[in-house]
Amino acid sequence: MSYQQYGISPQLVERIKLKMKNRALKDRVKQQIEGVTKVDLQNKTKVRHLVKSTSAILNERLTAAQEEQLTAFVLAQKIDPSNTFHLIKLWGMFR
Repeated sequence: MSYQQYGISPQLVERIKLKMKNRALKDRVKQQIEGVTKVDLQNKTKVRHLVKSTSAILNERLTAAQEEQLTAFVLAQKIDPSNTFHLIKLWGMFR
């Protein structure tokens, strides 16, 4: 898994995946990222803000190192939310 190369623990990913099965939390996260663009996902400050606010929604306390790891991971993926292939690739990473 490529997220492990960034120091993101599989346990953290599993906890978040489990929490995202809760419909209310999933809807709040979807609302949080609605309207996010490719440019936003390449802006370190905006990505860091998204990581912090999403972790708060999921009631997941992240250390500064974990926040930095997640931010670096998102930036490195060069995600384009309007590109279906990019979204399928991300979905495959976290199945």
